[in-house]
Amino acid sequence: MSETPAPLHWKLVIDANDPHTQADFWAAALHYEVEDNSALVERLLGLGALPGAATVEHHGRPAFRDLIAVRHPNDPYDPDSGTGLGRRVLFQRVPETKSGKNRLHLDLHPGADRRDSEVERLTGLGATVVRRVKEPSGEWVVMADPEGNEFCVH
Repeated sequence: MSETPAPLHWKLVIDANDPHTQADFWAAALHYEVEDNSALVERLLGLGALPGAATVEHHGRPAFRDLIAVRHPNDPYDPDSGTGLGRRVLFQRVPETKSGKNRLHLDLHPGADRRDSEVERLTGLGATVVRRVKEPSGEWVVMADPEGNEFCVH
């Protein structure tokens, strides 16, 4: 009898023009935390393994210029690097803007009784309503984050 392999650890990676703004939006939208990688950034800078131009200040601490992640606040993380070891979304800088429909998106599930208030909260964070859907299979609101990435609120 063969042993069942352990599930793979994964993260969702989203291309962004401004990864830090996207991370702030999605941390607020999901009630996640923006990862604090400042200890790792400072260590790499000190070793000369990371040029200063590859960093920015974010929330008063050094961060990688071109990538930043958000993580579930209850999931474990590596205290030496600040990197989450559970549910994470990583935003990486790319030069091109979004074009076309997403092939992958997040569905948020606050529940039908909280859908409208959640849409209002997300709009206040910078999201926009793309359309409201009412079908025999259910109702949801298609929204777009500040960079135009679609997601649904069920």
